[in-house]
Amino acid sequence: MRLFEAILDANHRAAAGDKSAGVHLADFADAVPVVALTCIDPRLNPLMPEVLGLPEEQFIWLRNAGNIITGSMSSTIRSLALACVVKGGKEIAVIGHTDCRAGQTTVLQLTERFGALGVNRSKLPDNLVEFFGIFASERQNVMKAVDFVRHSSIIGPKVPVHGLLVDIQTGRLEWLVNGYQALDAAAAQFAEAINVQNPTMQTAFASPETDAGEKKPSETKIGEAEPVTGWSVKDAKVVEVPTPEAPPKVRLVEEKPAHAPASKRPPVISPFRNRPRRGF
Repeated sequence: MRLFEAILDANHRAAAGDKSAGVHLADFADAVPVVALTCIDPRLNPLMPEVLGLPEEQFIWLRNAGNIITGSMSSTIRSLALACVVKGGKEIAVIGHTDCRAGQTTVLQLTERFGALGVNRSKLPDNLVEFFGIFASERQNVMKAVDFVRHSSIIGPKVPVHGLLVDIQTGRLEWLVNGYQALDAAAAQFAEAINVQNPTMQTAFASPETDAGEKKPSETKIGEAEPVTGWSVKDAKVVEVPTPEAPPKVRLVEEKPAHAPASKRPPVISPFRNRPRRGF
């Protein structure tokens, strides 16, 4: 059993009246502290982090209105990433709650309430829904936020990202997004993509062993000629070959050895000499 599996189990048993329900944190020392994003609703103050069964020192609590995340590189994502990098957070939980006022406020109501505070509509962003992250479903809002976190390039790919909804009246948790399942699915897809369990692929990636008596293949690279017996650098001369596009370059031009007959040209050596022909 992993940390949030134990948390949900203990939470549900406690909600059903089990006074002994709790999380044995010593069993999950490598999964804490937990980084949590919740709403700013003050009704959450007496619930967090007790409903998770976590002590305050193992609970890094981030809050904004409506536990809203507007993008994978937003300021909230920055805080979540730094909570993991600087404060050592091991798992992330986006926790929404029932009866969320941020989701119940319409654009018209929002405009009127800003006006009552002396902020005219002309001072507000053009797209209020996008800027303030107004949502209609608390569950969908949590799942959208989790998706932004999971696909952010600055959140570690091995950090589980969970989505939960807490009942503001009872404290009972509902697991909307299981971060462990998401990581397991991603790992399975990666394994399937590279066929790591395929013996053929394992053989292809294995280093072939050469028998002691087996002749090693030639070190000659494609495009290079093997050395010609009886020839040396002294048998060549240096000439300049100018080209229209570049300054003259120097190359070696083979000459006939002094002892070779004048009527017989030196043999042409193919880089593919003595190589077996391959079929298609």
